[in-house]
Amino acid sequence: MRLTHLFAVSILAASLAGCTANEALDTVDVDLSKVSSKTNYQLSGKIVQKMQAMSMAKTSPIMLRIFKEEGALEVWKANSANRFEMLRQYKICAWSGKLGPKLKEGDRQAPEGFYPLSPGQMNPNSSYYLAINTGYPNRYDQANGRHGSNLMIHGACSSSGCYSMTDEQMLEIFALARDAYKGGQQTIQLQSLPFRMTAENMARHRNSPHIEFWNMLKPGYDQFEISKRPPEVNVCEKKYVFNQQTDGKFSPTGQCPAMSTPAAMQSALAAYNKKYDADYAKAMSKYEGMVWYEPTEAERKAIVAKQRVGKELAYAPTGSSLDAGKLMKVADLEKQMARRAELEEAKKAIELQKAELEKTTRNGKNIPVPQENPIARPVEQAAIDQAPAKKGFFGSLFSRKTADDPQAATQVPIDAAPADAASTAGAVEKPVEKNKAEAKPVTAQTPANTTTVATAENGEGTGTPPLEQAATEQQPKKKPFWKIWGN
Repeated sequence: MRLTHLFAVSILAASLAGCTANEALDTVDVDLSKVSSKTNYQLSGKIVQKMQAMSMAKTSPIMLRIFKEEGALEVWKANSANRFEMLRQYKICAWSGKLGPKLKEGDRQAPEGFYPLSPGQMNPNSSYYLAINTGYPNRYDQANGRHGSNLMIHGACSSSGCYSMTDEQMLEIFALARDAYKGGQQTIQLQSLPFRMTAENMARHRNSPHIEFWNMLKPGYDQFEISKRPPEVNVCEKKYVFNQQTDGKFSPTGQCPAMSTPAAMQSALAAYNKKYDADYAKAMSKYEGMVWYEPTEAERKAIVAKQRVGKELAYAPTGSSLDAGKLMKVADLEKQMARRAELEEAKKAIELQKAELEKTTRNGKNIPVPQENPIARPVEQAAIDQAPAKKGFFGSLFSRKTADDPQAATQVPIDAAPADAASTAGAVEKPVEKNKAEAKPVTAQTPANTTTVATAENGEGTGTPPLEQAATEQQPKKKPFWKIWGN
C-alpha cells in the first residue's frame, strides 16, 4: 500500500511540474591546489545556491545515472517533495570497452545495470584520487556467472573497466555522496545504462547482440522517467524486476514469487508505452535499411587525441560513442566488417611469423636452425680438399701424395678440421678413419727391397722419411696382377 501511495504522489508531481533538468554539461569550478582535505571538501557556494533554488536540502538523498554512449554522469537529488531532479551533469572523462555489460574479469567492459552504493564503498585513499566502488558484481551479475573486481567511479581520467572522471569532478561527486549519507541515506542507487532508452535509440540499436539485456533494463529506466524516484530493484529467475509488490521472497536464481505492479504505476506505464510504441514505429521507418556502427575504444580515443598533449601518460580520455559512431547502410557495414576481419587475419599471421622468428633468436642473435644436408659427404669432402696442408713432420707424413697412386691424392689429413669448429671436426672424423683404413703405401713398381720414392704435395723434398720406410717394410709383399690366381 505504501509503495502504491508513493507512486501516485510522484507521478502526479511529475505531470504538474514537467522536466526541469538542465541538459547542459556542468563545468567544475574547483582549484585543487587550494583543497586541503579531499574528504572534507565543502561544496561551492554556486552549487549550494542552486540546491536552495530547487528546494533541496544539502543532505537530501541523491541518485547517480550514467549513459555510456553520451559519456555522461548525472547526479539527481531529492527535493522537498521527495521527487528527484537532476542537479549536476558531468562529462565522463574515460570509460573503456564498448556498449554492453561487463561479463568477466579483464574484458575491459564497464558495468551496466542497477547497483546500490553503500558508505563502505567510498574510498578516500584511492590511487585514482577518490573512488566509489560500483559493487560489481551485484546479485544479477552473480546469478548469471559474471565476475570482476574493483570496478569504480574514480578520478585520474584513466579506465580499464571503470568510469573515470577528472579529479575536480570526482571531488564534487564524492562530497555530494558524503553529504547524502550524513543525511541518513543508506544506499545510493547507480543506474549504469548504455544510452537514454528512448524509442529512437532503442530502434537505432535494435541489431545489437545486447538488445535483449537492454530490453530487460528498460522498465527500470521507464519507471524512473515516469515517477522521478529510483525504482525498487529485485532479482529473480536471473533477471531484474522493478517496483514489484509481493508477499513472497525474491531469490536471484529461484523462481519469481507472485507479484504485481502498483496500480498508479501500471496506469502511467500504459500511457507511456502507448506513446513509446508510436515513436518506435516512426524510428523504424526512419532507420529502414540502416544500421548503427558502434565504434571501438581506440576509435573513440582517436577523436580526442589532442586532449592528451602535454598531459601525463596515464591521462587517457575517451570520446563519445555518438561522435565516433555513425549510421551506415547494411551493405556498407558488411563490407567494412569483412575488411576488418581480413586485417585481423593478416595481423594474426604477422604475429605467428614474429613468434617463429623469436624461436630462432637468443639474446638478440640469430641461431641457425640445423637442417639435414642430403649431399653431406661430397660437401664435406670438398671442404677437406680445400684445406691447406700443414707443414712439419706429422703434417708432411699424412699430406704426401704421388702421381703413381691416385687414391693417395684424395687421402684426408687427420688434422684437417679447424680447431675452433667442433661440429666440423666431428663431421670429418669418420671419413678420416675410413681413409686411414683404406690407405695403401705409396710405392713404385719396383722390387721389394727398392727404396720407396714419394713426392710432397708442395713439391718440397723427395725420399721417404724413416717412419714411412718402416711402415712400408712391414706391409706384405704385393703380388703382380698376373699372379692373382696363383698360390
